Amino acid sequence: MPRKIIIDTDPGQDDAVAILLALASPDDLDVLGIVAVAGNVPLALTERNARRIVELAGRPELPVHAGAVRPLVRPLVTAEHVHGRTGLDGADLPEPEVPLHPQHGVDFIVDTLLAAEPGEVTLCTLGPLTDVALALNRAPEIAPRIREIVMMGGAYFEVGNITPTAEFNVYVDPEAADVVMRSGVPVTMLPLDVTHRALATPARLDAFRALGNRAGATVAGMLGFSERFDKEKYAGAGAPIHDPNVIAWLLRPDLYGGRRVNVTVECASPLTLGMTVADYWRVTKREPNALFLREVDDAGFFALLTERLARLP
Repeated sequence: MPRKIIIDTDPGQDDAVAILLALASPDDLDVLGIVAVAGNVPLALTERNARRIVELAGRPELPVHAGAVRPLVRPLVTAEHVHGRTGLDGADLPEPEVPLHPQHGVDFIVDTLLAAEPGEVTLCTLGPLTDVALALNRAPEIAPRIREIVMMGGAYFEVGNITPTAEFNVYVDPEAADVVMRSGVPVTMLPLDVTHRALATPARLDAFRALGNRAGATVAGMLGFSERFDKEKYAGAGAPIHDPNVIAWLLRPDLYGGRRVNVTVECASPLTLGMTVADYWRVTKREPNALFLREVDDAGFFALLTERLARLP
């Protein structure tokens, strides 16, 4: 049976690729709905972008909900400097015809989990964790019903990408990340430590473009735009591709390696706000609360992504 998932996301080019990977894998993943959250760009753009992507994938029936418009307690920080004015710059996509579902995204998360069997639904988070924290705060009884939270966020050995010590998704709403990490829900973390090993090189972008379908050309265009920032910053052979690793881990966990450790989120220090302090070497007595992934077979990851994108229109 396909694994039931909810995707909470702030598209973003790499979020869009993650959504496409999930929708190209119906034998493995049953996407119950998508919730957009403010993050890479404001909510009005992230929910619009999510609707554009489900149309690109040929899945207009999939419900897209709008979630939180801002973090729990802080002003919203966005990343147009990476993703462009729309969040999906580099993609030639029309205005979406798919309507936004009228139900608030947090209500959708809560209602879906309460209606499902315990342990049946996985939450896949590709942006700030605001919606999930709101759901847990509003309805604490959902925590034992969540099979797992698989999140792109955090860093330890790679430290930060929005500040010297913080990864963007956690930095935008560190209080929400703290709620999640303290919730007792099983968490798998795909941090910068693993996503920085999956580089979208020119040859890999060419392989997407060579698929000959609209999805492949769009992915190549989107990533070609967004990677310009990271290629300049890191001076590597290509830019990291972050969010699709969440979906790839669900599809092929054998491609990844890591260990269960304790991860604590810094919510007070101005210098290290949003830092995810991972006790990777187990030097404290803090109980493990996350599977912290650090290794990926990048060739296998891109082979999987290319094969699945070829299935789309």
